[in-house]
Amino acid sequence: MSHIEVENVDITYDKPDRSGKFVAVEKANLSIAEGTFVTIVGPSGCGKSSLLMAIDGLVAITGGSIKVNQVPVKGPGRDRAMVFQEFSLLPWRTIVENVKFGLEMHRWKVDNVDQRARRFIKLVGLAGFEDYHPHQLSGGMRQRVGIARALAVDPEILLMDEPFGALDAQTREVMGAELLRIWEQDKKTALFVTHSIDEAIILGDVVVVMGKNPGHIKEVININFPRPRNTDMTDSSEFTEYRRLIRGLLSDEIKDIRLVEASND
Repeated sequence: MSHIEVENVDITYDKPDRSGKFVAVEKANLSIAEGTFVTIVGPSGCGKSSLLMAIDGLVAITGGSIKVNQVPVKGPGRDRAMVFQEFSLLPWRTIVENVKFGLEMHRWKVDNVDQRARRFIKLVGLAGFEDYHPHQLSGGMRQRVGIARALAVDPEILLMDEPFGALDAQTREVMGAELLRIWEQDKKTALFVTHSIDEAIILGDVVVVMGKNPGHIKEVININFPRPRNTDMTDSSEFTEYRRLIRGLLSDEIKDIRLVEASND
């Protein structure tokens, strides 16, 4: 049984001048098993974020269906949590208060919400920073707070929309390794949107390749590397083959894809 089932999904938006509709995603089909780490890669404008937000229930679909545990998605739910590229932290709250905010929004009924927040702050490697404010932390540290806030509500599904997109290459690599360490703890079903082909391969059990005009799923690729993983795998011939395959699928839009070779220049 699939944990997430996307069937013939269309997502359209009204054009700003009301002259018609813009098709963001067309006839998307995707079946995701429980505990799978799925990465979604594709050019800007291919509907990656729209599809992710539709799974979260933040965007309404205009055709097809999305189901979680065989139940149609009608809106946001406690079984899903989103981490955005923007850190979305409340600047007047401390780190522990920001993590508690997620629990408060979900009306989490726990006697000691403070203790739970601190446990997840420790999990993401920020023990000792509980009473700091967001402006006192680096970008990578702020994104860890966002991940802690999402995990604290104990979702079945973790949705991440380019969470490392604003980080420099070195911090991004560290955060990728840290995310895998955290995910290995309980292996929640995870969907991770990225522009980086290498990041998609390193993180994912499955890489979903999308194209645009309109946004659509071009290919779903199983990544057969053992876990746990690290960046040493990028030196292997198997990794090179996966990279070549994905680059080929995106050849028409390759200028929009941020490659590790370019980001390391």
